Amino acid sequence: MYNQAKTLFLFCMLTGVVMLLGQALGGNRGLVIAFGAALVMNAGMYWFSAKLVLAQTRARIVTQAEAPELHALVSHLAANAGLPMPRVAIVEDPAPNAFATGRNPSHAVVAVTRGLLDVMGREELAGVLSHELAHVKHRDILICSVAACMASAIMFLSFMARSAAFLGGRRGAGAGGLLSGLLLTFLAPLAAALIQAAISRSREYLADEDGANIAQTPDGLANALEKLGTASARGMAVRTAGPATANLFIVNPLSAGALGRLFATHPPLEERIQRLRGLRL
Repeated sequence: MYNQAKTLFLFCMLTGVVMLLGQALGGNRGLVIAFGAALVMNAGMYWFSAKLVLAQTRARIVTQAEAPELHALVSHLAANAGLPMPRVAIVEDPAPNAFATGRNPSHAVVAVTRGLLDVMGREELAGVLSHELAHVKHRDILICSVAACMASAIMFLSFMARSAAFLGGRRGAGAGGLLSGLLLTFLAPLAAALIQAAISRSREYLADEDGANIAQTPDGLANALEKLGTASARGMAVRTAGPATANLFIVNPLSAGALGRLFATHPPLEERIQRLRGLRL
């Protein structure tokens, strides 16, 4: 419940930043327009985010005949989670990692890299897949996609507000109002990035815990995270991953140290492993 409440609070903060920027750009009318634009962008992400993610990561949907063992394991774990069978995809990349996408459980895709299949034992692979299915169960893909979309809207509105200020600002605004408006346009994107990262981190903790329940043991996921941490320390990055999709993966798919702790989309692996080791199912 704590992570769910934290996510709701952070979403309210993101919405507030969008509305503040809209008001700074065009008063009450700008506030309404900004909020409406955010809703339209979120609707687009809802319908098309999965296709965009699969295309960007070059994940290929595989049939049961192509990957029978993987399909069987996903099917077993989906049944444990009370979920419909998702589509299964493989990313031909040697870096071990995994992600889930799709707007709801009925349209979900669970994807793993070739590297993950190569280095994980069955219990470890089950732990990783259960973590991804937990994301599907809690609709985290939609939550994180909406957060990313709102952050993008904030970046765009900040640019527009700065441009308006440099071109003379809103009519009737004094020097103080102009200065505060400029300060807001520089601080808002920073706040949006921090809030987006915090939302992503809170969902990872929740998926770890529920994933352990789906797999019926926390050991597989804990061991898998240790292996993933070793691969990350060696600089193994998923070649087709980027900043826009990094939050979807089970661990940061970019090179180690690419993101600072404050802006990290994932909690520290050591903390996640420690929490899993302390779970009593």
